[in-house]
Amino acid sequence: MAAVAKDKRVEIAIHNWAPRFVSAGVPLADFDEVTAAITHWDEWCAVWSQRGSVHEGLGREALAAGYALSAAGHLTRAALCYHFGKFMFVHKPEEMRRAHEKVVECRNLALPHLDPPGERVAIPYEGKRLYGILRKPNDIERAAVVIMCVGLDSTKEELDVYENIFLERKMATLAFDGPGQGEAEYDMAIRGDYEAPVQAVIEYIKTRGDFDLDRIGVMGVSLGGYYSARAAAFDKRIAACLSFSGPYSWVEIFDGRNELSREAFRVRSHSRTMEEAREKAMTLTLEGAAMNITCPIYIVAGELDRLTPPSNAERIAAEVSGPKVLQIVKGGNHVVNNRRYAYQTQAADWMAEQLRVPKS
Repeated sequence: MAAVAKDKRVEIAIHNWAPRFVSAGVPLADFDEVTAAITHWDEWCAVWSQRGSVHEGLGREALAAGYALSAAGHLTRAALCYHFGKFMFVHKPEEMRRAHEKVVECRNLALPHLDPPGERVAIPYEGKRLYGILRKPNDIERAAVVIMCVGLDSTKEELDVYENIFLERKMATLAFDGPGQGEAEYDMAIRGDYEAPVQAVIEYIKTRGDFDLDRIGVMGVSLGGYYSARAAAFDKRIAACLSFSGPYSWVEIFDGRNELSREAFRVRSHSRTMEEAREKAMTLTLEGAAMNITCPIYIVAGELDRLTPPSNAERIAAEVSGPKVLQIVKGGNHVVNNRRYAYQTQAADWMAEQLRVPKS
């Protein structure tokens, strides 16, 4: 009996993002089993949510039995499965939002039991709130802190692996959902001047009194790599920047991206048509801004990245005014998720050095 062909959108998701799922913490067996069970894109969110419920059940059982650390691991995996169910599923907004609510619920349940624990924070922003996850290294007073910017289809709950790498090096992390992202995607549209939400995050950090305000770094992944660079161009309180596979000009790569990415941008930019979305894409640019980046910046791209070609990283590096590291990873895909070992800890070590954190 011939195998049933998968529809194009399922194939796009599997082909473009498989390494990302696994490197973020989804078990490989889960990825293989779930994607094998999906033929039509309409099934994507439900099947991933079913697998998320398996991990959620294990987490709740562990919590009830008093095994908090085990519960945190199960619940974090549950949040990831729910997240990857909703991440591009914008054509059915109600189903997507139900899955997203489970993402937030499971990660919030995990936060107090992580090592080090996490804290859900609300950041004042233009009369509203942006929500973040704050984690601090154990036994460090007034720690350096890395603000973490997510991308077009990611949320703060996806960044557990990145968080742990910084935390192991005695840096605090604050991952947050900005306009058009995660908890903010429903009532705040994507905006090109992303320095505004990052400035709000820095103002929030200032109110706490438990961080060293001279040691604030920023990092971003994918479209978040544009956001982090954009913030560094306009806020001199940022001491160092990491930009992973960030575009120089979003509109220049917009038409060449796959249909899932373009539709996700249309929805999260609150555009009615693809033509309107393309106009909004024109506002996401580092032209005239990259030259203002004077803090040290570490720029990473994958040699084989078809979503954000490495020419974007090269263009950013050519225009910045401050110290820079440009790393094009041979054989790397988007965000080099298939070769994270080639840059992830190296970039974290670099950030620790820029923020004057003693070597671990």
